[in-house]
Amino acid sequence: MKRLYDSILAEHLAEHRQMAFVAGPRQVGKTTSCRAVGSVYFDWDVSAHKRLIAAGATEVASAAGLDVLAQEPAVLVFDELHKFSRWKPFLKGFFDLYEKQCRVVVSGSSRLDTYRRGGDSLMGRYFPFRMHPFSVAELLATELPGDGIVRNPASLPDAAWQALWKFGGFPEPMLAGSERFSRRWQSLRHSQLYKEDIRDLTRIQELGLLEVTGKLLEERSGGPLVVANLARDVGVAPNTIKAWVDSLCALHVGFLVRPWHRNVSSSLRKEPKWYLRDWSGITDSGKRFETLVACHLLKAVEGWTDMGLGKFSLHYLRDKQQREVDFLVANDGHPWFLVEAKATADRLSPALTYFQQATGAEHAFQVVMNLQPVMADCFTRRQPTIVPALSFLSQLL
Repeated sequence: MKRLYDSILAEHLAEHRQMAFVAGPRQVGKTTSCRAVGSVYFDWDVSAHKRLIAAGATEVASAAGLDVLAQEPAVLVFDELHKFSRWKPFLKGFFDLYEKQCRVVVSGSSRLDTYRRGGDSLMGRYFPFRMHPFSVAELLATELPGDGIVRNPASLPDAAWQALWKFGGFPEPMLAGSERFSRRWQSLRHSQLYKEDIRDLTRIQELGLLEVTGKLLEERSGGPLVVANLARDVGVAPNTIKAWVDSLCALHVGFLVRPWHRNVSSSLRKEPKWYLRDWSGITDSGKRFETLVACHLLKAVEGWTDMGLGKFSLHYLRDKQQREVDFLVANDGHPWFLVEAKATADRLSPALTYFQQATGAEHAFQVVMNLQPVMADCFTRRQPTIVPALSFLSQLL
């Protein structure tokens, strides 16, 4: 099944010389999308490819046919290259020698995403792309957005929505549509995360307690992350919990949404909110829906940013008077729209009006799951508005 990221990568490779770094959760479809746009594929986990890469840039270029005249540059895909201890100098040397003869896509784990945040010798030689599971909008269209940022509203078939809601957005369980397969897939993914990824990518020793932390966080998606409370429940120091949560975020188990504070009273709460990347295992329908909306918004703000449409960020609002709005999306540091996620609702939340006035956001939406979708653009409305979830989500990414 074609992905939105096939189009994003194809556009990048056609227009830019920089390498594309594709990072994202395990089994989100990185390899499939990269191979869809690539013409030559190297996988560090394949012994022959490993020997070739270790031999150096010249050997790889020869194997890829870069010394033969071609009408179009070849697209080389390096998969799992982060497992190579010298992957950064290898890429720098290869790119500097062969950037005119080829385009390069590098896919892998969170190391690629983490690496770009520090100082690095590849600066100016790559662009990052963060890959996410399927969303409502991606199930409707895999083309890039047009001149505007948001899409026109569209109608998703009920069967597709039910599969997304029940099995989550990761490709294999969603497309399989089987509870038995989904349970086996979840179990294997959990085992790989705690027995392979964390062991290989971190220095954490107390893997048993970290797994307990992960289980507790699975039950708290959509809630505030109070480090002191979680540390007490697990029986470790607060600084340990902070480090473990950072590791779980880096491994794409979940993510933090931090409070918005600019131009709003200092009485706002300061702790972040925690969300899982996979909502399929959440039993409470309200928490599951809020997590689904959070994942859709994160995919949108990171995708829009990676495509160069602006610098977007995701936040929430809650003050000590218990007024709360689940999400605020900012563009270039300015509040753009607010979202309150409700599984069911019969009246507009007064907090939307309050916080829209306090932040100056252009739009304020109460996104409701149990409303029938309508083919109307919610981004034309300036006043707080109740919007069917499928209508709103279809306009994102």
